[in-house]
Amino acid sequence: MEHEVEYAAFVAERWSSLVRAAVFLGAASHEAEDVAQATLLLCYRKWDRVRAADDREAYVYRMLLNVLRSDRRSAWWRHRSRHPVSEALPDAAVADAAEATALADAVHRAMLSLSKEQREVVVLRYFVQLSEAQTAAALGIRPGTVKSRLSRSLARLSVDQHLVDLDLTGGTT
Repeated sequence: MEHEVEYAAFVAERWSSLVRAAVFLGAASHEAEDVAQATLLLCYRKWDRVRAADDREAYVYRMLLNVLRSDRRSAWWRHRSRHPVSEALPDAAVADAAEATALADAVHRAMLSLSKEQREVVVLRYFVQLSEAQTAAALGIRPGTVKSRLSRSLARLSVDQHLVDLDLTGGTT
């Protein structure tokens, strides 16, 4: 019973962060929720290992990446990639959310210009806010590799047209 209470608190604390990470890794919002749910189901099944992990955050985000990679390798993902479903946009934008929406869209498009490896490092390091060591552990790479991928990723993002055209003081130009 104590494990289930601890697990429930863990889920409540991590849910939105896991979904957000999956979105920035390239999943649509409903797919991101599926990935987060599958990750948390794995956590439940292996709760003793998750609890005992030296770095629980890195362990869980590694699980998230593995779930996402597995989903992408499936026949369903290959079919969906060839026939993408466009997400419906609302007919009218909400005035106070327009700037935030433009910013989110620009960041999302810029992130898609990165390689999978670069996107994973950027998401785990900056969006999830794992340390370099945690990011390295989650990805199974060395901390120096994290640093070099981040450096190349940030250089690429700094000249990405989606972000360059963005006027952070008053919307898009």
